[in-house]
Amino acid sequence: MIKTKNQYINREISWLRFNDRVLQESADTNVPLIERLRFLGIFSNNLDEFFKVRYATVKRIVDAGKKGKSALGGETAKDLLAEITKIVIDQQASSVNILKEIQEELEGQNIFIIKETELSETQRGFVKDYFLKKVSPQLMTIILNDLTEFPILKDTAAYLAVKMIIIGDQIAEDKEKRYALIEIPKGIDRFVVLPKEGNKNYIIILDDLIRYCLRNIFTMFEYESISAHMIKITRDAELDMDNDLSKSFIDKISSSVEHRKLGDPVRFVYDKSIGKDTLRFLKEKMNIEDTDSVIPGGRYHNRRDYMGFPSLGRNDLMYDKIDALPVKGFSMEGSLLEQIAQKDYLQYTPYHTFSYIIKFLREAALDPKVKTIKITVYRLASNSQVAASLINAVKNGKQVTVQIELQARFDEQANIEYAEQLQAEGVKLIFGVPGLKVHSKICVIEREEDEGMKRYGFISTGNFSEATARIYTDYTLFTAHESILKELNKVFDFFETTYKINKYKHLVVSPHYTKSTFQKLIDNEIANAIVGKEAYIKIKMNSFTSYKMVDKLYEASRAGVKIQLIIRGICCLIPGVKGMSENIEAISIVDKFLEHPRMFIFGNEGDPKIYISSADWMTRNLDYRVEVGCPIYDEDIKQELLDTFEISWNDNTKARIFNEQQDNSYLKNDLPKVRSQFAMYDYYLKKLDM
Repeated sequence: MIKTKNQYINREISWLRFNDRVLQESADTNVPLIERLRFLGIFSNNLDEFFKVRYATVKRIVDAGKKGKSALGGETAKDLLAEITKIVIDQQASSVNILKEIQEELEGQNIFIIKETELSETQRGFVKDYFLKKVSPQLMTIILNDLTEFPILKDTAAYLAVKMIIIGDQIAEDKEKRYALIEIPKGIDRFVVLPKEGNKNYIIILDDLIRYCLRNIFTMFEYESISAHMIKITRDAELDMDNDLSKSFIDKISSSVEHRKLGDPVRFVYDKSIGKDTLRFLKEKMNIEDTDSVIPGGRYHNRRDYMGFPSLGRNDLMYDKIDALPVKGFSMEGSLLEQIAQKDYLQYTPYHTFSYIIKFLREAALDPKVKTIKITVYRLASNSQVAASLINAVKNGKQVTVQIELQARFDEQANIEYAEQLQAEGVKLIFGVPGLKVHSKICVIEREEDEGMKRYGFISTGNFSEATARIYTDYTLFTAHESILKELNKVFDFFETTYKINKYKHLVVSPHYTKSTFQKLIDNEIANAIVGKEAYIKIKMNSFTSYKMVDKLYEASRAGVKIQLIIRGICCLIPGVKGMSENIEAISIVDKFLEHPRMFIFGNEGDPKIYISSADWMTRNLDYRVEVGCPIYDEDIKQELLDTFEISWNDNTKARIFNEQQDNSYLKNDLPKVRSQFAMYDYYLKKLDM
């Protein structure tokens, strides 16, 4: 193995570069204006989660007095924290400028986001009334000066830090100052739509509406001036599990989710125009340390709220909504089970309708011949038809087993509530495997037929959520392949008998076999390349951080295997380095939909082996989670997956190139323009006419 100075890209830095690509979407003038605002919100939300999880993890390494170089790709944890903070400060500054540009363009569309100082007489009356009726009853306001302990600020909640200079005879610098915090209520829309004036739309941000009404809040103080500036903190989101054996697993997760609210702060963001005295007061009271990331920002924080920016009826400023298509030959009118018994079908959301999964579960719930349903749940929609279908099945006498992952990051509370609801209805719950998260997306049912018990099921690359299925691209294979479904049953057996490690001939299952199976498939391509045969690997994933798998692809590249990677997010591999990775090309696509499928294609001497999986090539997916990959045997579906990979690979509109510089440069060439997500929809539309 050739050792170069930059053998890997650090995963945290690569993640920040991914978020740069999201920020690029907000700056792209070809993206509809309101969608650009929403991408700005996604960028901000991503950053919040990054600090809760990844920055917090690196900070824990520093606090433990360790360097962490082996785990961090050769960089010390302390240096990495400083580098992250520098990058984020630059990104925040860029995002503020982009927001300013978008607001100027919105004004050209007669949409005005105005401050409290810009209200007309009519608008002032509306704002006062809105404040008294809707905002004031929900405000949490804390006077800070006389408190013996500083209040615990909520993770990523936004606060207005208020400073009042009290009227007195002292000279200016000696006058009494009163400090307070106002928590911005989450139960009220952040963007308050004001009465329309002519053809002009006006919006005031809730923060500014509160600023306008400060005198209504602090009537008990006589002050000569008052100011309010935004602050927020981000806390370590790691779950610290309780070891009390008397507690149920649900109780332990509930307790640790509650404890997360008290996690150590890892990032402090403030309005850079805040007074130095106010900032000093807050940092001292909050014990902000040097290893915390202190980020000067703009007037508004929690820009994630822009994900919910009001449409104002302006469909021309948003992406056109697509009508989800049927899968060719897979009729929603007849029995899905009867059709699946004849052949496999592939659903690719959001191009295809998610309704097939609901219809499958509804049919299983009502069919008298169906005896059992087993399914894994990682994330569900807030009003889930999947959960409703499973409860319906129980009421019809089916044996329903649900493996629900209570430690799904940031969905713990929702999954706890679903677990309690399902359990109350008689669903048998499995809470996973000690030390492992269950991230697989699988379902198998058993149906009593004339020739005996027959199985049907589906295997997916994404969550069984109606909400994410509208914006995440994911494959789901519906099959009655007996050998595959028999092995799916083995996975469910493992959930309950964890000491028994099953063997699989078809499925690729973590944590025992995913890494070794894919390494063997890579070795096969290496062997073919060495003897001069065509050898190639095509992979589409969310993230690629396993150094062992990176090294394996480097080995394949040096042997002459041609490798194409489509990685949406983190990529620790450096493509195109002579003597190390010169036969590897890698791109990332960030566009209207979130690219989420995992697909693996190996040339295999002209008879490609193709898999879909729930697993990225990350250490956690390979070694610390239960994941399921599935081979594709149907020749038509294999061709379809090859086609969809090529459509994505040929994107020269929204594809960015991975390189050592990590500059997110767009892939440009002289070929006809291809925007893969739009071309993908056209591909499936044409299939219906074939």
